Amino acid sequence: MNTKGHEKKIVKARRVFAPIPLETERIGKAVLDAAFKVHTTLGPGLLETVYETCHAFEIRQSGLLVETQVVQPVVYNGINVDTGFRVDLLVEKCVIVEIKAVEALPPVHEAQLLTYLRLSGIRLGFLINFNVLHLKDGIKRRVV
Repeated sequence: MNTKGHEKKIVKARRVFAPIPLETERIGKAVLDAAFKVHTTLGPGLLETVYETCHAFEIRQSGLLVETQVVQPVVYNGINVDTGFRVDLLVEKCVIVEIKAVEALPPVHEAQLLTYLRLSGIRLGFLINFNVLHLKDGIKRRVV
């Protein structure tokens, strides 16, 4: 309390984002539909590269442009730094997909996706862990 008896209020600012465009949402849905198809067909237990290749194939089957292992540059002090960052899937230049095949997703994997989103200026991303019994339990959607 201050000297006049009034409580000091702490207001936490909440960031407000513009909605994701409907076309980007449509592309995101196609990405998830393709992931479910791959997981239903293959199940858990394979290598990340297998899921990445099959997922990219299924997304392309839906008529969308997919780039794999896209170099994500980092600009530091005006210089491109070769860091070896590679986005697993970049769909229609508006959705990033990071694919994992691990026991559990540690926070560092989510931080990786958020970093790629921030560096690229892309707003919608999915972190998909195919090494789960039910794929819905392995999907994290992030918007920045």
